[in-house]
Amino acid sequence: MFEPFSDGYYLGELYVEPHDGDRAVIQQADHEAVNKQLYADGEGVERLDAPLVMKLDTAHFPVDGDEGIPSGTLAVPAELLDESRASPREVFLADSERAMELLRYSGWEPATGT
Repeated sequence: MFEPFSDGYYLGELYVEPHDGDRAVIQQADHEAVNKQLYADGEGVERLDAPLVMKLDTAHFPVDGDEGIPSGTLAVPAELLDESRASPREVFLADSERAMELLRYSGWEPATGT
């Protein structure tokens, strides 16, 4: 789905569509697969539910999983898109280090087990 692009990013193509939700989402199974492929290091118990961080045009945003989204689709709040129609688009995905950096800048903190 995503291939290495540069230091800090992967590049992929997803069908991008606007939606009325307040957060960007991809299909839950796709979300877990990308988390496992790109963010997991194979040691111990690892989170597969942490938000992915994608970049579309000039905007970075966290992306969660959602069972109701078709595979290969990125549903984005309409205010983050320059256009109102759905289309295949190139999407950048931050690598694990860059993603955590961007999430921390936005105030996201991983849940603790306490």
